Amino acid sequence: MSHLLSLMTFIPLLGAVIILCLPRGKHELIKSVAACAAGLPLFLSYFLWKGFDKSTPGMQFVEQVDWIPLFNIQYHMAVDGISVVMLLLTSVISFICIFASWEIHKGVKGYFALFLLLETGMMGVFCAMDFFLFYVFWEIMLLPMYFLIGIWGGPRKEYAAIKFFMYTLVGSVLMLVVMLVFYFNVTDPTTGKNTFNLLALKQQNDHSGLLSSMNVRYLCFIALFIGFAIKVPVFPFHTWLPDAHVEAPTAISVVLAGVLLKMGTYGLFRISFPLLPDQAIACSVMIGVLGAINIVYGALCALAQDDLKKMVAYSSVSHMGYCLLGMGAMTTAGFNGAMMQMFTHGTITAMLFLCVGVIYDRVHHRWISRFGGLATMVPVYTAFVTFAFFASLGLPGMSGFIAEALCFIGAWSNGTPVFQKITIFSTLGILLGAAFHLWALQRMFLGERNKIYTEQYHHVTEINGREIFCLVPLAILVLGVGIYPSAVLDLMNVSLAELQAFIQQYNTELKP
Repeated sequence: MSHLLSLMTFIPLLGAVIILCLPRGKHELIKSVAACAAGLPLFLSYFLWKGFDKSTPGMQFVEQVDWIPLFNIQYHMAVDGISVVMLLLTSVISFICIFASWEIHKGVKGYFALFLLLETGMMGVFCAMDFFLFYVFWEIMLLPMYFLIGIWGGPRKEYAAIKFFMYTLVGSVLMLVVMLVFYFNVTDPTTGKNTFNLLALKQQNDHSGLLSSMNVRYLCFIALFIGFAIKVPVFPFHTWLPDAHVEAPTAISVVLAGVLLKMGTYGLFRISFPLLPDQAIACSVMIGVLGAINIVYGALCALAQDDLKKMVAYSSVSHMGYCLLGMGAMTTAGFNGAMMQMFTHGTITAMLFLCVGVIYDRVHHRWISRFGGLATMVPVYTAFVTFAFFASLGLPGMSGFIAEALCFIGAWSNGTPVFQKITIFSTLGILLGAAFHLWALQRMFLGERNKIYTEQYHHVTEINGREIFCLVPLAILVLGVGIYPSAVLDLMNVSLAELQAFIQQYNTELKP
């Protein structure tokens, strides 16, 4: 299919337009159209997976036409092993989130139209091979997320939405500055014109103009890193995340943690490392240290939470630290571990937030200390939460274990004493992760019922069919990838090995 990527990207946008044309009171019809608009990209993702050549690191499914010829801006869409994994994850999470939103009754038309616009932005970010086009999709994603939190969120939704918007906007401004620096100082060798083409920017290492200055290149790398670090989020730019997660509706928390956080690490892989490989090498220890801080600090914060949703939010801060640890190592194993963690965290954290939404819909609070003995009341729900908790803490046989193990292997194989010390320190995250997951599980589900608050949840009902429908596909992915990780690793390994080899040219002492 010659326009597969465009179809996957813009079918949700078409669905949003159709929804806006429907009568306001037709809630079931609106939801059905949204499900179809999100289901078609998921269906098309099968052809993307089936037609993708795992043996080549080059770009595939290429679509390239002039968009704004005056400034040599192109509509350039393509995928390699790095982006195809993220597209598959996005299509699955988006489809599930439509059904997780089925109980939305306030502003149904606006909610589902904005959600589909958000999906278009997410898909476009992972397909765009023109820096300008990448930036457009990045900004498209920002606006609907702001309204989805600010209108359909919790009691402090306005504060959380504005905080999310301002943090992300700062990162966007930094990215815009760097984008313009590259555009005005790099020319496409085939046309001789200034270019936003990411592939052309990657190949032009004999920079002229401002980019001939090493200081400017370092400033560009730091600016890009901060822009993407805000999205990850990396300590100390993480403070928007707990507020956004706690106030966002369940499905928006799922897509925020499952996909949007991955845009930060994807941006490092797609833009920062290929365009500024020498600066990436020089800052590798810094990236590793920040990853270790994220792992341990996020886990400690999660351990201190009594709000179940905030605990899961801080666990995301911790788990995204594994991505930074693997990326900072600059080894093939580390890169594979980081990408695997991006995929597996997307599925596992989606399960966790869906499980939080199930119990919140029934008792309208998330305080861990107020529960107790739920396992005897809702055994099926307890089984899903237990599965998600054990996947999140890295139980062998589940996908989280493979991803974390590869990150540690990659970091240790860097070979330098400083990275080995960072790796040892990061293993504290395994112990702390097990502690906060098991403690929450024990307090909520095991033992006797909480006698003080029993009246608040004596009427709690078992998980229903729609909620099981949302959780089962994710559980299958978590277990399937845990047992057979090559299903994901084979898609991305060649592209990541090519990127690592490209960066390796700038450091003859880099360990393979």
